[in-house]
Amino acid sequence: MKAYRSIGLMSGTSVDGLDVCCATFTKESGKWQYAIDCARGYEYPQELRRKLGQEVQQMSALEFVAFHSAYGRFLGERVNDFMAEFGVKPDIIASHGSTVFHEPDKKIMFQIGDGAAIAAVTKIPTVSDFRRLDIMLGGQGAPLVPIGDNLLFGQYDYCLNIGGFSNISFREGEKRIAFDISPVNYVINRFTRTVGLEMDRDGEIAARGQVHEELLNSLNALDYYAKPWPKSLGREWVERQVFPLLDAAGLSLEDTLRTYYEHCAHQLARVTAPGKSLLVTGGGAYNKFLIQRMEALSNCQVVIPEPAIIEYKEALIFAFLGVLYMADEPSCLSSVTGAERDNIGGMLFKI
Repeated sequence: MKAYRSIGLMSGTSVDGLDVCCATFTKESGKWQYAIDCARGYEYPQELRRKLGQEVQQMSALEFVAFHSAYGRFLGERVNDFMAEFGVKPDIIASHGSTVFHEPDKKIMFQIGDGAAIAAVTKIPTVSDFRRLDIMLGGQGAPLVPIGDNLLFGQYDYCLNIGGFSNISFREGEKRIAFDISPVNYVINRFTRTVGLEMDRDGEIAARGQVHEELLNSLNALDYYAKPWPKSLGREWVERQVFPLLDAAGLSLEDTLRTYYEHCAHQLARVTAPGKSLLVTGGGAYNKFLIQRMEALSNCQVVIPEPAIIEYKEALIFAFLGVLYMADEPSCLSSVTGAERDNIGGMLFKI
């Protein structure tokens, strides 16, 4: 039985910071096991957050390439800090990067954060750019977490992650199915920032509002929700389809968020069956009012795990993707992404 130690790096669409998780993985009798060795989050400096969240898509080609390299070095430096703090040295680093462009129907995607820079700074072999091959094989390149849901968290009927977007995975027959449900924190945080808050803590702002039925119906009628899976969401769709509806409604912040929470809960209920177990992770798991609405509308048995899993499950699974790369096992499932075949995503930079 071989043990692999891997560090996973995860930066979500909300671009509030970097999650780092070091875990040890073993495979016995064909089943993967994991143990989290250590994990922590790093907040982004304000300038970096602004560049990732607002400026990167408008950069010139030269500025973009320079930032890709600089952000990779930043990631590598945080890993060095992490390894020094916890006294660990992994066999491999697996980095998600930060999604800048994601339009798979046009074969367009880019995960910023140069893996070569991470490897150069840390002197540890690094795998990055996990989505590109899948997209070139006709897939969505997303979501990537379901392979970990399948092999590490298969005891739950549904695995739901709530971050910038909500995404879900579950088994249907012999296949793993997964897709993005709706934007969540990417929308919520955009509105809370208008009053100087980074988030709607516990859903307190939304809880004071009222549901605006006309806006709710317009949101629920957006074409994405009627599409069959495989499917995935990106910033571009939100900015073209969601923000204009919310802005045009002219509602108070409280009513805007209350209506949007109801929309998110409604979309979850559409794709789940009552009475099933639902593992909820990601920052949205701490939003008490949002979870209440999701539980009420879906009638699922919501499971909120220990904080390490809530906060670092995606970083843990990225660490696992690095291990799958080393083990020469597929990390992208065609049943999830719609690609022509399962594939081993990522590019390796080896010191």
